[in-house]
This record gives sequence, structure tokens and C-alpha cells, in this order.
Amino acid sequence: AKQPTMQAGPSVLGHGAQDFKGQDAKLSIIVGAMAVSDIVKSTLGPRGMDKILQSQSGEITVTNDGATILKKLTLDNPAAKILVDISKTQDDEVGDGTTTVCILAGSLLAEADPLLSQRIHSQIIVEGWRIALNAARKALESAAFDISADQKLFREYLLKVAKTTLSSKIVHVAHDHFAEICVDAVLRLKGSGNLENIQILKKAGGSMRDSFLSPGFILDKKIGVGQPKRVENAKILIANTPMDTDKIKIYGAKVKVDSLSKVAEIEQAEAAKMVAKCDKIIACGCNVFINRQLIYNKPEQYFADKGIMAIEHADFDGIERLSAVLGGEIASTFEHPELVKLGECELIEEIMIGEDKLIQFNGCRAGEACTIVLRGASSHILDEAERSLHDALCVLKTIVQDPRAIYGGGCSEILMAEAVDAVAKQTPGKKSLAIEAFAKALRTLPKTIAENGGYDSTELVTQLRAAHNQGHSSHGLDMEKGSIGDMKQFGITESFRVKCQSLVSAAEAAEMIIRVDEVITCAPRQRSME
Repeated sequence: AKQPTMQAGPSVLGHGAQDFKGQDAKLSIIVGAMAVSDIVKSTLGPRGMDKILQSQSGEITVTNDGATILKKLTLDNPAAKILVDISKTQDDEVGDGTTTVCILAGSLLAEADPLLSQRIHSQIIVEGWRIALNAARKALESAAFDISADQKLFREYLLKVAKTTLSSKIVHVAHDHFAEICVDAVLRLKGSGNLENIQILKKAGGSMRDSFLSPGFILDKKIGVGQPKRVENAKILIANTPMDTDKIKIYGAKVKVDSLSKVAEIEQAEAAKMVAKCDKIIACGCNVFINRQLIYNKPEQYFADKGIMAIEHADFDGIERLSAVLGGEIASTFEHPELVKLGECELIEEIMIGEDKLIQFNGCRAGEACTIVLRGASSHILDEAERSLHDALCVLKTIVQDPRAIYGGGCSEILMAEAVDAVAKQTPGKKSLAIEAFAKALRTLPKTIAENGGYDSTELVTQLRAAHNQGHSSHGLDMEKGSIGDMKQFGITESFRVKCQSLVSAAEAAEMIIRVDEVITCAPRQRSME
């Protein structure tokens, strides 16, 4: 009998498109996610290392912030892109824990890989993970404690949280100094949580310890020539208006004159227009004029003669912030001076930071406003210090709004892992294997922190488990001595909300990735040879 010839199935995908199914698809996405978590693994914890990222244009970034590293990577693997997204969400939502999220999601997938090899369905693994997530969250909630009861202690706890966040950053050398700066800045907000009112100004020079918090607002601009350098009880007109009415703005317009005196008349008419606009501005009753656009020589001279301070080219961010801080509105036309709302502050003066002159606004109407001036040896250090402070400010804002804290140093992860293990023992069926895998994944976080410090991670994590089972529920890793210790004594405190968010985000992302059974890649766009 003739053997029937095998025919390939009909292809519905375009030419050049790729299709991975079953085991191949699972392998590619799990390996991709694990690879991304391995990239950021070495940056976790107080002994974490930094990465140098070089863009295509040759621009260099030195950072150990998980979200920044992942944002700058060019990735091809779809699962890896999902992890980048969750770290970005974590950064937007709570500001810190971006590396934790990636490592936890990667560990969950790594632990799920052997279960898939045992032919356990991914939906069963997901079910188990959901049970484990609920148990972990309950354990975390029961371990959390409120820090807002006593106002004096509240500030101390905020300092501890800030120090814990900053201890893994570039500023850890002076983390006491920076923790004070961040806590003072956030407490000035009086619970509003509007970080827009905190401006971070970077000035190269000096050392990081020279950084300081300035109450009020600092604008990195110059005061006009011959104008007062100090104004008390300032009435400030904030504007976004063109002062160059000396231009004929109709494109292609030509003016023909038969003598030079006519040119002089046109120039006089234009100057008169400018002066008229300046008079309208002065009629608003201001003694300080700040414009987003340029103020040209003639108006500048006119304002100087009238004793008005004029500041030109204050960029859009500066204008928006000034409007919020001084309580004034941004004006563009001045036909009705009575409708223009002026900003107010007690004192405007010129100050020196390093070699640069800047303008300081003191006693602003929005008392929450302040400026953190960062000093440092180079622009790369300043950029990384700004990212570090942004993380700390976000965490402090979060904990002021939700004043629950937990102990750090791997303590809460072990606590959750033990609670999840207890649930696994009571759960029948294959789900219990997935629940155990979840507990193992949680333990990789303290393990990674210990490994980054160069210590024996297996020894320390097993000691930590034993300590927790003996009732020492606040024990964690002491990275100074390479042993375990009481986090309550060390003051290593983290925000409950940040930890909870990273736990939930990582679990949801891993759940999404593991349910995938097919990866279809579009055909690359054909480029013509012309």
C-alpha cells in the first residue's frame, strides 16, 4: 500500500510571521521574564550594585533604580516587556519597590516552571497563587502597625522609613542628612501629598552633604539689568505674553517708505506700542513682573525706570509652579487690570549657590512650597541623587496618606512565606504545590539581599525562618554583620502600602504571563531597496 504523504497545514499567518505554541511558547516567555529579573537582581538591597546604561546616542546613565534600568532597555521578548510595564506602574503608583516587583514576578515564574514540566495545568497554578496571595496579604496586614498615633513618634518613624528607602541608593553615605531633608519637605505639604510643590534643583559642585532644603521657591533665572535685586511684600504678576510688539507679524508684509524719517516714525510707533503694553502691566499694581517669554531691552529699561523687578524667560514648569506657589494666575492680556489675580510673597532676593545667582521667593502664599537644592560632583551623580530623593518623597507621601508600616530587611517576606506555607499544608490537591512555590518565590527576596552583600544566603534565610517560627516575628537580615537581628531595634521600617502594591503587582503580572500558551510575532516590515 502506498504511504499517504504528510501535508503541512494551511498557514493563515502572513509570510515571515512566527508562531510559538505549547512548550516552546512557555519556555520563551518564562526564560524572558527570568532574564529581566536577573538583570535587576544585583541592584536590590543596601549592598546592591549600580548599572551603567549607554543609549544609542552615547548618553550615559548610572543608576540602581529598577524602573529606570528597565525603561532604558530595548527588549524583544513579550514577557520581558510585561515586567517593564509593572515596574513602571509601581514607580508611578508608589515610587519605590520597582526592583522588588521584577524579582518577585521572575521568581514566581521560575518556581512555576518545574510545575508545568510535571503537567500541572497553568490555571491550577493560578488558583493556588490566588489562595497564596490572599494568605500573604492577610499576614502582611496583621504585621502592619499604625505610626500616626503620636505626632513626635510619627516624625521619627518617617525618618526611619526614609533612611530605609535611601539606604540602597547612591546617597546612602549621607542618608541621615537626606532623610531629614525629605521628611521636612513632605511634612511641609501638610498631608496634601502634592509633590509638585517640592522643587528639586540640581547644581553641580560641592559634595552631596552640601545639599539643603530651602523654604519657599528658588527660580534659576536672572533679574533684569538696573532693577531692584530685593523686593519686600512683593505683588507679582505672572504672565505668558509676547513683549515684542515691535515685529510686523503679517508674513510677507512689506512697508515701502520714501524717506528715512518715515522709518523712524514706524520705529516710534512700535516703541509706543511696547510702552503702552508696559503701562497696562504696571496698571495691574504689581512690583514684580515674571514672564514666560522674553522681555526685550526697551520694556526692561522701562520697568527699571519705574522700579519694577522683571524676570524673563521663566520656563513653563517654573511659571506653572510659581502660579501654584504664589497664589497668582497666569495672565496673557492686560485690558482689565481688576480681573488679574496677583501672586504674593514676603520677600524676593538674589542668592548665590556655588557660582550661580538664583532668585529666592520667601514667605509664599502656599506655605507648603519648598526647594531641595542638590549638590554633587557631576551631572550623573546629581541625576541619580534626584531619582533617589524622588523615591523617598513618594514613599513618604504614601505613608503620610496610609500611616501603616512594617519591618524591612526581609522580615515581612519571611513572615508572608511562613503564612503561605501554613495554608499549603491545609490545602488538598495540586494547588498546594503552587502555594508552596509562591512561598519559595517570596523567600528569594531576602536571599537576593543576602547574596548581594556577599553572605551565605541559604544559611541566613534558614536561620531567619527558624527565628520566625520561634516567635521572633520582627527579625530580619543585619547586612552590617552578615547575621540576623531584630529590625525593631535597627529601625528598619518600610511602608505597608508599597510592600503590598509590589506583592499584588508581581503576582498579577506572573499570573498573566503563565496563562499564555502561544506567542505570535508579526512579520517584520519589508523595506524597499530603493
